[in-house]
Amino acid sequence: MKYEHFKYIEDVLQAEIDAHAVAGSALRIIHGNAVVYDISLGYADKERQLANSKDTIYRLFSMTKPITAVAVMILYERGQISLLTPVSEYLDGFRMQKVFTDKGLVDAEREVTINDLLNMTSGIVYPDETFEAGRRMGMLYADANKLYNQGKPLNTIDFCDAIGRMPLEFMPGERWRYGASADILGAIIEIVSGKKFGKFLEEEIFEPLGMVDTAFYVPKDKLNRFAAIYEYNPLLRQLETFGGRFLNVGDYMEPPAFESGGAGLVSTIEDYSKFAMMLLNGGTLNGIRILSHKTVEFMTRPQLTPEQAVSYNWDTQYGYSYGNLMRHLVDPVKGMTNGSVGEFGWDGWTGNYFMVDPKENLIMLYMIQRCNGVNADVIRRLRQIIYGAL
Repeated sequence: MKYEHFKYIEDVLQAEIDAHAVAGSALRIIHGNAVVYDISLGYADKERQLANSKDTIYRLFSMTKPITAVAVMILYERGQISLLTPVSEYLDGFRMQKVFTDKGLVDAEREVTINDLLNMTSGIVYPDETFEAGRRMGMLYADANKLYNQGKPLNTIDFCDAIGRMPLEFMPGERWRYGASADILGAIIEIVSGKKFGKFLEEEIFEPLGMVDTAFYVPKDKLNRFAAIYEYNPLLRQLETFGGRFLNVGDYMEPPAFESGGAGLVSTIEDYSKFAMMLLNGGTLNGIRILSHKTVEFMTRPQLTPEQAVSYNWDTQYGYSYGNLMRHLVDPVKGMTNGSVGEFGWDGWTGNYFMVDPKENLIMLYMIQRCNGVNADVIRRLRQIIYGAL
C-alpha cells in the first residue's frame, strides 16, 4: 500500500504530546503536488480547549524569513535592486559601520550588502549575552521594548536603521551568524517599493497565492483560531503559557509598527503549503507566477563559502549549507539523512519546520507552538519516516 510507512508518524507526534513537550502539533506531507498525509493532534490552546486543525493560526517566527527572501527576489527580478548594493544606500545607519575585533572597535573593511543580509554573513546579530556584539544588540532591543510598552513603538525603517548603528560582530562576508539581517531586508523592501512591507507581501505574494490567513497580525474575527504559545517547565515537566515578547515582535492583536521580516508573520499550515508549493513548482502555483524558475533555482542554491560555513554548525543543520534565508542540503551522509541533495527550507523559534525536496517532488510541513521548540531528534525521526515511505 502506497505511503503505508506514514502510519509511524502519529506515534512520534503523540509521544511529544504525552510527554507534555508540546500541546499539539500538525503535520502535512505533499507529494506530486497532492496532499498525501495530513494530521492535527492535541490542542492549539489547552486553556480554551481549542483543538489543533489545518486552519489553526500559528506564529511563524523565523519561517517568516523565506517569505522575505521571495519578496527580495521579486524586486531583484524587476531590476529594482542589486544584490551587491550596499545597505547604506537605503538606511543611513549602515554608513561607516564599526566591527568588534581583538583590538577593539575598528572600521568595517567594506559595507554590508543585500547579499550579505540574504546569507546571514553581514555581521549583524540577534541579542545574545555570550558575546559583546550580542550584548549591545540586546540593549537596543530592550530600549525598543520600553518604547513599545510606552505606546511609542519604532516602525520598521526606524528600528532597522537603529540596528545598523550597532557594531558588527565580524567583517561583512567573513563568516555566518544568525541575526536580524532579514528584518533589514523588510525595511529595504519598504523603501524600494514605496509600500508598507506587509502591504507589499499581501499584494505580491499572499493575495496571488490565496494565503488568506497570513499577515503580521490576527484580526478579531480570526482570534478563535489563534494558537497559544507555550514554554516547557523542566522542573514541573509541564507546559506553561508564554506571556512575553520575542525579538521585538508585538502581540499580534493589531497591525504592528515594526513588521519583522525575520520573525513577524502568522500563518496556517494550509497557507504555508501554498507558499512551499510555489517554490517546489519553480515560482508558480495554479498558473500564478510569483518568480521565474531561474530565480528560484538561484535562491535555492547553497551560498556559503567554506570559510563562512565553519560557523554554520547547529545540530539541526548538520550536512547543510545556507543561503537566501534558507538551509540547503549538501551532504546527506554528514546530515545522517535519507533525504536528497538540494532539499531546502527553514524553521522557527516556536518549532515550526518545513522542507522542500525538488528531486522527490516532496514537501513536509510541521507546526507547533513552543518556545525554543525546534527538536532536532523529532525532526530527524519524522524525515526518516517520510523518506522511508517513498
